Order: sequence, then C-alpha cells, then structure tokens
Amino acid sequence: MDKKKILIVEDEADIRELLRYHLEREGFDVLEAGDGPAGLALARTEQPALMLLDVMLPGMDGFDVLRGLATENGPLVPVLLLTARGEEVDRVVGLTLGADDYVVKPFSVRELMLRVKAILRRQERARSGTVLRHHGIALDAERHRATVNGESLALTATEFRLLEDLLRHSGAVRTREQLLNTVWGYSFEGYARTVDTHVRRLRAKLGAAADVVETVRGVGYRLKED
Repeated sequence: MDKKKILIVEDEADIRELLRYHLEREGFDVLEAGDGPAGLALARTEQPALMLLDVMLPGMDGFDVLRGLATENGPLVPVLLLTARGEEVDRVVGLTLGADDYVVKPFSVRELMLRVKAILRRQERARSGTVLRHHGIALDAERHRATVNGESLALTATEFRLLEDLLRHSGAVRTREQLLNTVWGYSFEGYARTVDTHVRRLRAKLGAAADVVETVRGVGYRLKED
C-alpha cells in the first residue's frame, strides 16, 4: 500500500524536523516547505493527503495559503493549522477559510498525531457512502457535493462533515460531544464552542433550509423530523 503524503509548511526548521520524525515513525511520507509560496506550490503539484500549515509564514501567511487552495468544495487538500496565536478570532478565520482543524503552539505531539489520524479517517469515510436526502437537502459524500433544492452549497470540509453527521442521524439529538467525536475525531474539554460556531455558519449557508437544523437547548442539535 502506498504511503500517505503529509506536507509540512513551517518556517522553523526545528519544528519541521520534529514533525518529520514523528510522522515518518507513523509510516507517512513527508514533504517540507519553509514559506507560504513554496508550500502552496507543493500542495498544488503533489496534492498530499494532509497539509500541516503554520499561520505565521514568510512570503505569505497561512491564511493566504488557504485562500490560494480554495475550490468551491473547500481547500484543494485537507489542512491542519499550526498557530502560536491565542486569539479565538484567528482560529475562527482559519476554520472559516476551510481548515479542518488547528493546534496552538506549543502543542503536544501526541495530540497533534491524534488529530492527523482523525482527519485522514474522515477523508476515508467521505470517499464511501450514499446520497443522503432530507427536507430538500441532498449530500453526496463520495462526490463531496451538497445541495439545497438543487442549488449547490459552498461548504468547508468541516461544515460538510457536520451536515453529513446530522443527516445520517436525522431526527435524533446529537450532543456537542458526539459531534466533536464524529466530525472532528476527538473530544477535549472547552471545544464545544467550536461546534456552535460551525453550526451557525452551516445554517447561514443553508439559507431557506436553515431552520431544519434545530437547537436542543442544553443538549446539542438535530435535523427536524419529516
């Protein structure tokens, strides 16, 4: 079986070396870039299974790299942001631009590896599945396409997975913890607000179908029953 390629875009050589060591131990092929333009070029030519992308980069920052990777279905490749910034607004910007997840420096290598594997598992699941339909919403996981009444939705990868989970459990209440586990692939205290942020953005993109996503106060979310 071919090894999955992981692209590290990070200007600090010691961090690149640390990440390379642990990724290769896990059986991945590793590509490296030390600045934004080089990382964007490698992502386009190599199309790795995942990009580990630092936000503060020379040449162009990580947000500009994400913009350069944009397609109508989200970034060209899955992206895990590496950031030293603590402000929530920076994390929200990255997720809004289509990043799958983020870790804040200094990060735990073990946690980072868990998130890498969680993103890759989600990508595998997305490649298999049937078309899900509910209240005018249709989602084709294999083609990574979602529509409302026939009109295409421009969803980020995470918004797509969130909608898929709600569709697969239509009518059932999904707690924030369940959504963190299935959509993000992990559950850590304090991340529940991440779910709320993505639900708000998903509703905005659903337009006239926004009220199909119901809030169950104190519990979580569900898709309205037929």
